[in-house]
Amino acid sequence: MILFVFLAAFLLLFAVWRRGRAFVAVAGIVLFWLLASGWLTGPLLDFAQPPMYRTPYDPAKPLPVRYFGTHTTIVVLGGGTHVNDAGVLVPRRDVYARLATAASLYHRCREAKVKAEARADGVCRVIVSGGNPEHHAATEADTYAPYLLRAGVAPADLVLENTSLTTWQNARNVTRLLAPGLAGTGDTSGAGSTGDTLLLVTSAYHMPRALLDFRRFGADPVPVVAGMRRAVTGWAPRLVNLESAQTALHELIGIAQFHVYRMIGWF
Repeated sequence: MILFVFLAAFLLLFAVWRRGRAFVAVAGIVLFWLLASGWLTGPLLDFAQPPMYRTPYDPAKPLPVRYFGTHTTIVVLGGGTHVNDAGVLVPRRDVYARLATAASLYHRCREAKVKAEARADGVCRVIVSGGNPEHHAATEADTYAPYLLRAGVAPADLVLENTSLTTWQNARNVTRLLAPGLAGTGDTSGAGSTGDTLLLVTSAYHMPRALLDFRRFGADPVPVVAGMRRAVTGWAPRLVNLESAQTALHELIGIAQFHVYRMIGWF
């Protein structure tokens, strides 16, 4: 949508500014070629994905038992749905990594509680947050749920938050579901980590904005990065680069919007 607005602006400027049509045409072609070929998309992704969020979760990497508190909640944020070639509503590409990460964390949480006898009666649960902003046949949360169930998440440990339409609403609605005291615990260094733990699972480009929103509602989750986007640079334009540019611009504008809304008292 953002790139479409840019294109519409160039076309409007081309139609109105007759003397500058050649300049507008060349500028538009160069801009979209730089995005589609990855040369401009790469820096945009670097801004959207700060260095601290460029290390995706590795299921083979050991995690300390203290990573999981007595009550551990794993929050998975929605990333859209689409209808595939078979006519079935499925998660969008980046969401699969989020679901796999959440399922892996859930199983490791259960194993940690079995090994730590003092926490064997603890709780591991997964909250999937995502409504239906694209107006499809089902919400994001309801579409994702079967994937988590097939991955071994127990039905009793799966909570669907299927009304959120934005990341802001994700944070607001999820924090309302958390037990008192859980939202404010994100320390897994050892001290205080024997209580409750909140893990936030989303893609690298989405994590900075998601953390802003969750912290706005008093939560301090542990970020768990489920995949990141990379530009494919070269001379040939690629659709995937335009998609990544759109994603990066959406997140960067969203962060700017958050700070503006905070200044004027809307957030």
